[in-house]
Amino acid sequence: MLPSQLSSGDVIADRRADYAKMLAESGEPASAAELMEQALELVPRWAAGWFTLATYREKAGDAQGAIAALNEVLALDEGDVFGARLKLAVLGGAEVPDRPPSLYVERLFDDYADRFETSLVEKLGYTVPGKLAALIAETAGIPNHFRLAVDLGCGTGLLGPEIRARVDRLEGYDLSKGMLAKAAEKSVYDYLGQADLSLEPDLSGVFEEGLAAGRADLVTAADVLMYLGNLQGVMAIVRKLSTDDAIFAFSVEDAQQPDGYVLRDSLRFAHSEAYVREILAAHGFTVLDLTRSVIRMDGGKPVHGILFITHKSA
Repeated sequence: MLPSQLSSGDVIADRRADYAKMLAESGEPASAAELMEQALELVPRWAAGWFTLATYREKAGDAQGAIAALNEVLALDEGDVFGARLKLAVLGGAEVPDRPPSLYVERLFDDYADRFETSLVEKLGYTVPGKLAALIAETAGIPNHFRLAVDLGCGTGLLGPEIRARVDRLEGYDLSKGMLAKAAEKSVYDYLGQADLSLEPDLSGVFEEGLAAGRADLVTAADVLMYLGNLQGVMAIVRKLSTDDAIFAFSVEDAQQPDGYVLRDSLRFAHSEAYVREILAAHGFTVLDLTRSVIRMDGGKPVHGILFITHKSA
């Protein structure tokens, strides 16, 4: 049994976990935590159970107990498929990491793929694809048409239909195979492949097919960079992918602070305008246009973002 299995493998422990879930959903997280503790006495190597216990303890106001449970998760699950390090950082139990674990992001979006568009677009009012495509069209001094567009973190392909008419060839890359399968159903992309943008910027290692350098005259990343903290690595990838004079169009969540980036309770990163400009300049890109906008709702509150159109200097 893998320690990250969602089932404990023990019928009694699973039953107690089910009862704990009912208590948590009824607004009794402290009682839920006690029952999860009993379940974990039977299966102490159940990583998913420890993560659930951390959630209940946090909701019950026991931050230190949640931190202890998350450290148990990390001891059992080296790949950190549950994103325990991110949660530890939010709770003050660890330093903020540069990026989330790849296994966590892949699992998150594989699980989310079937309901992604309904949840994000219809329920949360997600607007980045249309707004980013409009900004590309409206920015003065850039081409009206592109030879090859590479859509990084394409997800289910929401941006593809918005820019398809402006490109000869459209390629989409994402870490989640579940999301790529949904994007394929749209029949908009000429090629779809798996890619991990958190890897070091050797394109043969990042992209499953080894995407050649210097091919794309348009690179896009809509609602992707909030799953990365430090943007140095992904900007090195963009620089290698793009031709001289290429356009890089992307969005970030707005940190609304003078500099740097921050990890939010949502486990997504938000970046300041100054930080993004600094990273862009370090990799030979200049900002042609930007706009601030509400990009989605989260917990009934607006999430503010910044959309950038940038140009790679020859």
